[in-house]
Amino acid sequence: MEMTTIALPKELKDRIRSFGMMGENYSDVILRLLEGARERRLQDFLMSSEDCVSVEDALAEARRKWPG
Repeated sequence: MEMTTIALPKELKDRIRSFGMMGENYSDVILRLLEGARERRLQDFLMSSEDCVSVEDALAEARRKWPG
């Protein structure tokens, strides 16, 4: 993997370091944080009530469309 240097304010570098676990380098920490953020984004999407209807409303709509 090609490596690069990223300039960060010292305060941000210290904040990243504070999330590190024993033996992790900055790349490890950032990758772990990004994976957690991706999982949270997916969870937020799946748990969102936006554009959702209640089970009761869905059943009422189904009964209206398909009586019997």
